[in-house]
Amino acid sequence: MVMMATASPHIFRPALCLGLRAALVVALAFGGAATVTAQGYPTKTITMIVPFGAGGSSDAIARIVGENMSRLLGNSIIIENDGGAGGTTATLRAAQAQPDGYTVLIGNMGTHGSAPSQYPNLKYNPARDFTPIGLSAGVPLVLIVRKDFPVSDLKGFIAYLRDNPGKLTEGHAGVGSQTHAMCTMLFSLVDGKPARVAYRSTGAAVNDIIGSQIDFACAALTGVSSQIQAVSVKALAIASPARSAVIPEVPTTTEAGLPEYQASAWNALFAPKGLAADIQAKLNKTLVASTEDPATRKRLLDIGAELPPKEQLSPQGLQTLVETETARWASVLGNARTEK
Repeated sequence: MVMMATASPHIFRPALCLGLRAALVVALAFGGAATVTAQGYPTKTITMIVPFGAGGSSDAIARIVGENMSRLLGNSIIIENDGGAGGTTATLRAAQAQPDGYTVLIGNMGTHGSAPSQYPNLKYNPARDFTPIGLSAGVPLVLIVRKDFPVSDLKGFIAYLRDNPGKLTEGHAGVGSQTHAMCTMLFSLVDGKPARVAYRSTGAAVNDIIGSQIDFACAALTGVSSQIQAVSVKALAIASPARSAVIPEVPTTTEAGLPEYQASAWNALFAPKGLAADIQAKLNKTLVASTEDPATRKRLLDIGAELPPKEQLSPQGLQTLVETETARWASVLGNARTEK
């Protein structure tokens, strides 16, 4: 079952055979003294850390994938939201957890790609301090504004942003997060200078866009597709090569006149460094089976996610992606300091 560590948890309950229940009782009674191996794993609840508050893109993907992984593993998974510092606080905590397979992390392009270039003193290394499990979903980026924003296309937005330096407010999930990095990239291309407001999750920022407390955000589509469809916010452009089937009316950035703005995010499963190879393999096999499950695939596609390419489903594929992304975002962002 997936149990959400939130005020109103939604609990999923897979069937457990009596033998597994008995094994769990024995394991707890002896304090888990025996060496953890894939043969007996898992015998207790797994915590899946989402390093952002509830309601954002990473949270949505974690809940969908975590539910099916829980069913396949025959054991509970708790989704624990812990936002702050662009996701880096909880990511560090995950890196420092015991490498026994009972603490895993949904990292993303921010925590494992752009964060090092925004935090020179970051206390974890994305490529060295984790055991990669596999990619869970790709995530297109979309530029959204409040529904009463005075312009309705990307060219008009850019002109308005340039003409009103410091007056527009942009919301993001913290310095170093993927939403922060994506907008930083946009501002460097169009010479934009808005006021920037940090939140514990993109979901919280989107709520303030809906309420017209702030003006816009560079959001992952999976976290805002329903709000776009409900016309609670306006989507101006999607930063991908092709339009999304979820919001087909929204033009690409190329169609909207800014072809150099191409950016997408991703989410992936990690464990602390030192995880046993057989547990890593079991978690990867379970993750891959989950993303290939027709019902799970549909749920991911329905919120605008992109299914991972096969080469990035493996631990080594994810490791290569992390190394490539940290280098790419260091080149894009450098060590530029931006205000929170």
